[in-house]
Amino acid sequence: MRLVVVAILGLSVMAAGSATAQTMPPVAAAPVAPAQPTATIVAEPAAVFIAACDQNGDARTSRAELDACVARSFARIDTANSGTIGYIGYADWALLWLGDRNALPSPFGVDANQDNRITVAELQGEFGRLFERFDLDRDGMVTRAELLTIRSGLRPVDTGKRKRKP
Repeated sequence: MRLVVVAILGLSVMAAGSATAQTMPPVAAAPVAPAQPTATIVAEPAAVFIAACDQNGDARTSRAELDACVARSFARIDTANSGTIGYIGYADWALLWLGDRNALPSPFGVDANQDNRITVAELQGEFGRLFERFDLDRDGMVTRAELLTIRSGLRPVDTGKRKRKP
């Protein structure tokens, strides 16, 4: 008799559950956002760093502002005050100031004498070369407009869908 009562209760619970499931409104699928277009104006990590070195707030960075900024940023990583950092220390610097350990310029290019150590003078020298490249009008100041790169001929965004070849 107990078995029959348990079976009847079990069936009534299952029936109630299925009735509830049938009366619940269907869950709407989340809307799919359109793919964001590829950026056509970008800034290199080194360019963002140079822009951040504008100390007087005039929206232009001078070479003197850049050299002072590089020295301050170098001092944050050179905690031993040895005057040099290794490539791992440089990766820490790049992560902190450029946003990624692998951002350019690479430590191999910065290490001018190839002694596997980077000095503040070597880092200032590399950023000086970058400064010269960005200073398009050669006025000794780098503006935000000079630090931007405009891309053209971009490929469409890959949505993961592949067209079949005939």
